Amino acid sequence: MIEFKSAEEIGRMAVTGTFVGELLAELSGVAAVGVNLMDIEHHARRRITERGAESCYWDYAPSFGRGPFRNVLCLSVNDAVLHGLPHDYVLRDGDLLSIDMAVSIDGWAADSALSVVVGTPDPADLRLIEATEVALEAAIAAAQPGGRLGDVSAAIGQVAGSYGYGVNGEFGGHGIGRTMHEAPHVANSGRPRRGLKLDPGLTIAIEPWFCRSTDKIRVDPDGWTIRSADGSRTAHSEHTVAITEAGPQVLTRRPTRDITSADPTSAEPTRKPATAA
Repeated sequence: MIEFKSAEEIGRMAVTGTFVGELLAELSGVAAVGVNLMDIEHHARRRITERGAESCYWDYAPSFGRGPFRNVLCLSVNDAVLHGLPHDYVLRDGDLLSIDMAVSIDGWAADSALSVVVGTPDPADLRLIEATEVALEAAIAAAQPGGRLGDVSAAIGQVAGSYGYGVNGEFGGHGIGRTMHEAPHVANSGRPRRGLKLDPGLTIAIEPWFCRSTDKIRVDPDGWTIRSADGSRTAHSEHTVAITEAGPQVLTRRPTRDITSADPTSAEPTRKPATAA
């Protein structure tokens, strides 16, 4: 069942979304060459505890994973794109890292993700990240009241195609509100003017993710980490969005900073415009 939110409830989700956006921006600066993934995980745990928030990931046990999940972040490196388990791995020059998180504050959830390259970036990796960001912005622009969910999905698929990337249909976005995963499913490819009507009060997480040279995936023995089937690099971007009478409202916007290239000598990333900030 789809639960539509009032303006007051969307405002409460926005409080959570602001925290998620700020923490993701912070984590993108923490990620650097020589940093262990577990250091990023524990940094996020501290911040979540300090805020009095609750991780939506901790103890999460969906049908597709090997639960329960016992981390507050999904950290996916290089050919890993979704549900990466934080583990004892030290980031290397040129690694592509996707950071995904969802938390709840006072009973209202928000979910967001970004991808960064630490150290020396490969232009092909930056292009891949850019494609997910452009697709996310196109999908947000298509999420207009009175439109259809297929408009959002089609916008993602069209951007993927324009960059020459395929779209995997097994995982996509989702409704969100009182819990992290609610109806409806938000596919990353679809047909415009089809599907659920986008009425004000609908809140969804939109999350395009692409692999550089395949649309097929495989799952690690850990039961969680999803990788490109051919070992090619991957990227993932996500925002929580509310449909309002005035148009789409992004609840997880991040402070303006580069989300595609972290400076290995500093906790602050190299600054340049970022489409999904």
